[in-house]
This record gives sequence, C-alpha cells and structure tokens, in this order.
Amino acid sequence: MHQEKIDPKEIRVQEALNRIKNKLLVFSGKGGVGKSTVAANLALALSERGLKVGLLDVDLHGPNLAKMLGAENKKVEIQDEQIIPVKITDNLSLISMAFFLDKIDSPVVWRGPLKMKAIQQFLADVNWGDLDWLICDSPPGTGDEPLSVAHLIPATAAVIVTTPQEVSTLDSRKAVTFTQMLNLKLLGIIENMSGLLCPHCGEKIDLFKSGGGEHIAKEYDIPFLGRIPIEPHIVDSGDKGEPFITHKKDSEAAKAFESIVDKIIG
Repeated sequence: MHQEKIDPKEIRVQEALNRIKNKLLVFSGKGGVGKSTVAANLALALSERGLKVGLLDVDLHGPNLAKMLGAENKKVEIQDEQIIPVKITDNLSLISMAFFLDKIDSPVVWRGPLKMKAIQQFLADVNWGDLDWLICDSPPGTGDEPLSVAHLIPATAAVIVTTPQEVSTLDSRKAVTFTQMLNLKLLGIIENMSGLLCPHCGEKIDLFKSGGGEHIAKEYDIPFLGRIPIEPHIVDSGDKGEPFITHKKDSEAAKAFESIVDKIIG
C-alpha cells in the first residue's frame, strides 16, 4: 500500500505553531493605509504588556518593519541550524526579508511558489520559541502572501486596516469577503488616518472624510476597533525607527491605539 510522504518542513511548521497561542494577520484591501505601522505598533503594545510576541513581515516585496522598528542594520543569526529572529525588545522578536537582502534597495522578484516557500521557511526554520502572539504583516490585497499565511497557519485571526475614504473602504469590503472565504476569524476593522490633528490648534481636519471603517463594520456586522488620527510627528518617529506607541505615549494616536489593543486582547 502506497504511503504518502510527509514534508519535514510541514512537520517543523506544525511544531512551531504548537508553541504559539494566538496568530493574527494584519492586512488591508489596498496599499497606503498604514497597515505596517499598525502591525508594528500592535506588536510593541502587546509586548509592553508582558506578552511574548513574534512579528513576521510577510510583505516580501516591501519589508518595512525593520526600518520602522529601528532594526534595519541588524542581521539574523543561525544556531543549531535554526534562524534566530532579531530581538527588538526583551518580549518582541522580528523576522523580515529585509534581514536577508544584500542591499537595502535590492528588489525581491519572485513568483507565487517561491513566496510560499519563503513564508513556510519563516515558520519552519525560525526558532520563535514560546509566543503569546504571532503578528503577521501581510502585503495589501488578497494575493499569494495572505493566502499562504491562511494555508500554513490554521485558525488565524485577522484585523483589516482601512482609511475613511471611499476608495479604501471599497477594497476593504473585498478584504472582509476574503476573510469569510478563508474562514478567518475577523476581530475587527481599524480606521487609520482618521482625521488630521492640527499641531497648532488641536482642531481635527477630516482629510479623508470620516466614518468609512465604522460604516463597513456595521454593514457586515463585525467589530469596529477604533480610529487612529494623523499626527505629523508620528510620521517622523516612524522614519526614525521610533514607533509612536512607545515614543509618543501621550499622543492621541497612541491613546487610541491602546484602546484598540484592549479590544483585540479582550
């Protein structure tokens, strides 16, 4: 009787997943909505609450998390034939394609099967250890990478990041349908860039309208996790590798984000 061979990598993936309590996919229907910023700050916020967190940058073509977390010049280590993720804090570790590129401007020109293998390797060959949360930052859209994560990591939960304007919410509706097709548990929608807070007078200016994310949540009967406003200094802190959740704790964005984290944990 023919016995099907089991891929050793799949066994190692399962062994790694068995040591991770919660898996969360952060994705969006379109680019430019601040998804990676949300993923980085979410991972940091969870780690600051004493939780062990792994951050997996699945955006293979635009791996920006190393830059955002001030780790762009670091490299991974190999121990006992396993990849050791880069330590951002005592409780937060990161794996990103950025750590494997020869140059910061080197493009990753890969088709679907190669991307699937890379994501599999990030799970099978990385020594994540025991984690409370694994946060996966996916590229925008509903392509190979989020499909691969959903295939490789069963029972993954998800959050969708959108901005208020109609162009973004239209694609976010597709993202909601995508989670339903893959049986992902959708924890809710985050509305990013929800109004500009004037640094001089503190007045809120709705650059991209407002309420689009909450409208989608009501339409599909899913949780609305909250709004994160635009604050000019947050752009600078991100470029410097200083996420606002730790370096701008008194900002309105950080306060809004802490409330969102409470809902996700709850």
